[in-house]
Amino acid sequence: MNREQIQGYLPHRDPMLLIDSVQVDADGICHGQYRIPENPFFCQGHFPGNPIVPGVILCEIMAQACGALFVEIFKDNLVVYRGMDQVKFRREVRPGDLCEIRATLLEQRGALFVCDTALSVGGQRCCQARITLAAVPK
Repeated sequence: MNREQIQGYLPHRDPMLLIDSVQVDADGICHGQYRIPENPFFCQGHFPGNPIVPGVILCEIMAQACGALFVEIFKDNLVVYRGMDQVKFRREVRPGDLCEIRATLLEQRGALFVCDTALSVGGQRCCQARITLAAVPK
């Protein structure tokens, strides 16, 4: 899916739509990409002269990629955060970097979904987390 197709199920819009493309493979694993813009709003002041993408933005990128796993659920619901566990930041992400995201559904408990996610740049893992999302009525 491209950005236009992603906007068909994710409620996010610029500047908070943080996924450029996404696809779910035959094994049910989501693969997404997002190119960090050269001068993103979230790096202004973080840090002057040495811009680094904030960790919370990396987590949002991973969560938005997870959304591709729940396209059918989005028809009547909004998928929202319910928790993040085992979050690790291993390498800085900077403007211009191409983020590659991988997300796998680990467990579903009713309207709760637990996903294992990772974000890499150039084959090097930068961030990982176990993200819990919930489907709530719109």
